[in-house]
Amino acid sequence: MVKRYAVILAAGQGTRMKSKQYKVLHPVCGKPMVQHVVDQVLQLGLEKLVTVVGFGAEQVKAQIGDKSEFAFQQEQLGTAHAVMQASHYLQDEDGVTLVVCGDTPLITAETMKALLEHHLATNAKATILTAVTEDPTGYGRIIRNRDGHVEKIVEHKDATEEERAIKEINTGTYCFDNKSLFEALRNVSNNNVQGEYYLTDVIEILKTKGEIVSAYQAHSFEETIGVNDRIALSRAEKIMRERINRKHMINGVTIIDPEHTYISLEAEIGRDTVIYPGTIIEGKTVIGEDCIIGPHSEIKNCSVGNGTTIRHSVAHDSEIGNDVTIGPFAHIRPSSKISDKVRIGNFVEIKKSTFGKGSKASHLSYIGDAEVGANVNLGCGSITVNYDGKNKYMTKIEDGAFIGCNANLIAPVTIGKGAYVAAGSTITDDVPGNALSIARARQVNKENYVERLHVKKNS
Repeated sequence: MVKRYAVILAAGQGTRMKSKQYKVLHPVCGKPMVQHVVDQVLQLGLEKLVTVVGFGAEQVKAQIGDKSEFAFQQEQLGTAHAVMQASHYLQDEDGVTLVVCGDTPLITAETMKALLEHHLATNAKATILTAVTEDPTGYGRIIRNRDGHVEKIVEHKDATEEERAIKEINTGTYCFDNKSLFEALRNVSNNNVQGEYYLTDVIEILKTKGEIVSAYQAHSFEETIGVNDRIALSRAEKIMRERINRKHMINGVTIIDPEHTYISLEAEIGRDTVIYPGTIIEGKTVIGEDCIIGPHSEIKNCSVGNGTTIRHSVAHDSEIGNDVTIGPFAHIRPSSKISDKVRIGNFVEIKKSTFGKGSKASHLSYIGDAEVGANVNLGCGSITVNYDGKNKYMTKIEDGAFIGCNANLIAPVTIGKGAYVAAGSTITDDVPGNALSIARARQVNKENYVERLHVKKNS
């Protein structure tokens, strides 16, 4: 099998983005553009991947990690100059090398694999990934010869009217015989208006030597678009979102309004789950079957069991079980674990807490740094007072306990199994199992007090 290599060009500053953030790190559906490219390229069974970095090099290295070697392009002197920076890693290798831009987040492994296979089948020294677009303005046109191979690439500004009518364009993704590529790169000149070294000149050099340069046409132009500004970024986001939502719907998920549903590429959703508009599902979230999510809910890096409903709520970095009901307007903060058949109602905030099976906090409560057992009822306005201004403390509420409305549990404290806490109590000491704890002043009614008050005011 022919060895495969890849070079990702990710050194451009991206001035048209008008951003402090390095261009290829701008996210599309929650993942940086260059990471989309890396993840697809790595599916091709490569011997080696080299990413060419420049501006923001350290951030890109941190994002990609040890999945790639890195070459540094100090000055951005064109695409051929960028590929030259990878010569230390690749110039002596036998095989084929894919060159792809780090700002093409929509490109797929399937298309790049087909490009590689076409390259080998045509015995070419270079193969260009092309696409057809109804508006090819600004793109280099592909001129083919009688054999269907590439005769030349004509830039838009240099094209005749006849050539400008051609709708097949150069996408900027290539496949090369590796040694032929680096040999040709040594002969590329910067004798042009921009004073830069262009990768398209490699095509001309190979053609001059009588080598075959072929072209493989992508099925979709949209897959090949490069992101150079915020307008293109928005377009890529929309296309990627449509692709993701379509996959889930094909797999049996109902998405009521795909145009207003935002799902990350890593998310997994079970069949017969219904997603309502305004829902955002981020990160490596896993949602089971027969769930109802939304409307207007945000779930990030959570696992959600089967048959669970989350409405108008936020949940981050937590585990949520089966047949749980959350919302509306609940907030599940990180490191929470919600067991099966739990009810978290409106305006309830849970933080770094566990809830046992069947427990309920139906409304207007804050439960932080707590271990809540099974079948516990937390009344309206229940609060675990977990912070003293310096440290956080744990509250434990054991199975079957009943916490009355507007109760303050001052941590650290334990409410025993089956215990009752009277409404309005402020609990500072442990409550034994099956006990009733009342921690409030006795009610006092002062007869005729209002009349005496009025007399005093009028005197």
